[in-house]
Amino acid sequence: MFLRTLREDPADADVDSAKLLQRAGYIRKAAPGIWTWLPLGLRVLNKIEAIVREEIDGIGAQEVHFPALLPREPYEATHRWEEYGDNIFRLKDRHEADYLLAPTHEEMFTLLVKDMYSSYKDLPVTLYQIQTKYRDEFRPRAGLIRGREFIMKDAYSFTIDEEGMRKAYYDERGAYERIFRRLDLRYVPVFAMSGPMGGSASEEFLAPMPIGEDTFALAPSGKAWNVEALTTPEVPAVDCSATPAMASHETPDSKTIEALVTTANKLYPREDGREWTAADTLKTVAVTLLHAEDEDHDEPWREVVAVALPGDRQVDMKRLEAQFAPAEIEESTEEDLKAHPEMVAGYMGPMVFGKQGEAAGVKEPVRFFIDAHVAEGSEWIIGGDKAGEHRFHAVYGRDFVADGTVEAVEVRHGDMSPDGSGPLSFERGVEIGQVFQLGLKYSKALDLKVLDQNGKTVPVWMGCYGIGVSRVLACIAETHHDDKGLAWPAVIAPAQVHVMATGKDEAAFEAAEKLVGELEARGVEVIYDDRKKVSPGVKFKDAELIGVPLIAVAGRDTVNNGTIEVRDRDGGNSVAVPVAEAAQVIADRL
Repeated sequence: MFLRTLREDPADADVDSAKLLQRAGYIRKAAPGIWTWLPLGLRVLNKIEAIVREEIDGIGAQEVHFPALLPREPYEATHRWEEYGDNIFRLKDRHEADYLLAPTHEEMFTLLVKDMYSSYKDLPVTLYQIQTKYRDEFRPRAGLIRGREFIMKDAYSFTIDEEGMRKAYYDERGAYERIFRRLDLRYVPVFAMSGPMGGSASEEFLAPMPIGEDTFALAPSGKAWNVEALTTPEVPAVDCSATPAMASHETPDSKTIEALVTTANKLYPREDGREWTAADTLKTVAVTLLHAEDEDHDEPWREVVAVALPGDRQVDMKRLEAQFAPAEIEESTEEDLKAHPEMVAGYMGPMVFGKQGEAAGVKEPVRFFIDAHVAEGSEWIIGGDKAGEHRFHAVYGRDFVADGTVEAVEVRHGDMSPDGSGPLSFERGVEIGQVFQLGLKYSKALDLKVLDQNGKTVPVWMGCYGIGVSRVLACIAETHHDDKGLAWPAVIAPAQVHVMATGKDEAAFEAAEKLVGELEARGVEVIYDDRKKVSPGVKFKDAELIGVPLIAVAGRDTVNNGTIEVRDRDGGNSVAVPVAEAAQVIADRL
């Protein structure tokens, strides 16, 4: 076997799976985020791929295989040549033609179906591949979990209508659940945003673990949401009939929420004796939307908008960006704000934006949005729109309104779940799969149409479904190990039994050799450690590091008592079995 185990963790390995997969001889590092698969690693990878194929074939999908090197033009048609930014590897051939290493293959699947199908009679069809993908990760980490080259199963469904798309979506979703159960990998389906993939409904499958980069919110009902996809239940309106009229007060040196609260308590104490807090303030921030060219703009353009949120909350730019997709979002620059002198830094309030701005005579007021946690009728301290001034007793819905409601703030423990089942809690997880109802985005962009039952040309409905195959392997390693090494589920272990011969007596090696032959005759996969002049301790450490479910030892007891020790990798069950019965006992255990 082409294998070399390591006693020490690699210096740059940052998570357990990366340490153990390298130490046990499954993978070797070729470059940051790029890995060489060794024989043991390939065995596990191939078994995972076989389970994926079996379940995806089982729902009627058919396998194809695209090149990883792709031309620029299809990705320009869907605007993803630009949208992916620095995340894709771009290159030129000797003729100066542009290519990319595929991060994903929506365009190619769409064009393939367009090339071959033209009628509703050809549909539905689902195609998939298991293929290497490439993304230029800024900072690859966690071994196989965040790499620049990785193996992915991606499938695409093509149907004549939305109902067909939904059926294909749930067929694929069910196959995912069966795959992850068979792999003994804990998973949570999480409602998600579609992001640059576009489309409508989307769910991520996350494997919960502390090293996960994704935070998901869990409701008491068991439903889960990606943080970007969380929606706030509608907040009941507040009776504001007893709230005093809005009034302006001088608030010197109060550009921050902390300073404003201090000033308010010092100069304008509340009549009810309670102190003002950050939760009584409504801060307004300026952000800039980065739009692509459209019917009214020949090139990408910038739009400044104002967003108000409770002063005791922080802006979550990812959640906010999801509200304005496909536009990207960033904090407004000084250059952006030069065109809007009404936006006074540190004292910005809603009275110069949207409908209030129009009433105040502001020329082309910016759009104004308010966070979903703000209730109609609620009372706030707001910016006075001039330096050193704030407005007190401002009521949302009475004194100011918004052009729209957005999810702008960082969510926190105790926020109410979208389904109303109770307060949210939060866990971390690694994304192992995602399913999208793409709808018509790619078929329209690439002109994929067929004739329907009435002879009318209609666009095709699409779904997209991905599983990170190499990432799944890493996640299983991350969740199936102990302080001695890996402990694979039997279904994907590189072998089912690790046989070792120990000691110097040739009889032990002969018994081990005979056992290997009997096991292989029964169709059992075996790793056989027949190394001479290697101590039993080293052999045991290697067996525990490699992580095969059963270990069979021919040694001193074989010579003296005619038995072979059969032990579980986890050490939970160890028995001495007569040599003649060992193969059958092991086969029965398996």
